[in-house]
Amino acid sequence: MKMYLKFKILLVLFLILQTITCLAQQDPQYTNYMFNPLSVNSAYAGSRGHLSVTALHRSQWVGVDGAPQTQSLSIESPIGKNLGLGLSLVNDRLGPAKEIYIDANFSYTIRLNNESQLSFGMKAGGRLLNVDLFDGFQNQSDIASINNKFLPTVGAGIYWRNEKTYFGLSVPNFLTNKYFNRDDFSTNNYKVSAERLHYYLIAGKVFNISSSVKFKPAFLGKFVAGAPAIVDLSANFMLYDTVRLGVGYRWDDSFSGLIGMQISPRLLLGYAYDLTTTRLGDFNSGTHEIMLRYELITKEKQLKSPRFF
Repeated sequence: MKMYLKFKILLVLFLILQTITCLAQQDPQYTNYMFNPLSVNSAYAGSRGHLSVTALHRSQWVGVDGAPQTQSLSIESPIGKNLGLGLSLVNDRLGPAKEIYIDANFSYTIRLNNESQLSFGMKAGGRLLNVDLFDGFQNQSDIASINNKFLPTVGAGIYWRNEKTYFGLSVPNFLTNKYFNRDDFSTNNYKVSAERLHYYLIAGKVFNISSSVKFKPAFLGKFVAGAPAIVDLSANFMLYDTVRLGVGYRWDDSFSGLIGMQISPRLLLGYAYDLTTTRLGDFNSGTHEIMLRYELITKEKQLKSPRFF
């Protein structure tokens, strides 16, 4: 039984190493990123013009013990003529590590002309990190664990947009917090190392193909010093302002299929499936992600058609 537990632990550690060093994924990642920009850019807060609530659940690498599981909830709204406010909550689990993110997001918007706006954002909050690496072992005298370690967060972003196009650049956290790491599988040699700065670049544009079809390509780039860049590309079609169909590609990682339904002017339901293209694809049945967005659209601010970003 003890050997079995060791095997599972080593497998989980392997997955953590793959996730952090090979994919540079210290922050949670989402396939529906183009519909949840507040998760990476605080300047997005309030840009929709009304209260918006987005909930998302992601099960990554289904079938693998210890694979990432993420739930997120974001609430954002304008609170004045030029101000926006947002709250982000994330519950992220990877193997023996669990993190809870709580961040407040603030934005200030400048109207550049009648067609475009530029927003500046700031975020502040923190995370609670728990690591129980060898849960189930009786002798834990030489085993590292972390209990409710608080990691502060301070980030910023800029976000430019007009009716059809958007572009954003952000750093979700300027603080290089101490972070759990495992540097040697052969011995009980554990350490806490510094987290690296993450730079996010987002962009997208909406094309009116016809009166009933809209086309939106989107881009998300994640850049971390000393690690390969992560590039997400996607293409979504909106049909009759109701049904959304799309595909995505995460560079050297996965292909994705996306589908969505604008159930009502206020309610959007979305689903995404990722097919892993790396060697981990031999050990899992893919990644599932479901998203639900509710918007409190008042009669005074009724939209002619659902926003595509």
